[in-house]
Amino acid sequence: MSHDPSVARREVEITNEYGLHLGPAAKFVKLASRFQSEIRVHHDGKVINGKSILDLTLLAAECGTRLDLEALGPDAVAAIEALAKLVMAQFREGEDAAAREAPP
Repeated sequence: MSHDPSVARREVEITNEYGLHLGPAAKFVKLASRFQSEIRVHHDGKVINGKSILDLTLLAAECGTRLDLEALGPDAVAAIEALAKLVMAQFREGEDAAAREAPP
């Protein structure tokens, strides 16, 4: 019987116009925090905590930047799938703009 936690990895590309700025970083952290697994983001030789908004914003990941996402824990596969979908959906930034422009 193995006690090794699951590990999942996936490469993603930042495709939203302004990159991984504060808004997208906050969404990433909020989603990552829902999972038990440890979330790591690898970029340019650095490994940062994917549940830390400060760490994510310090990456200064612009549009076109490739990041390697890694999760370690019991829900690693689900975490990586959810986070990759968020990145591929450009952090759903268009939804935020539509909500701000909608009449009350």
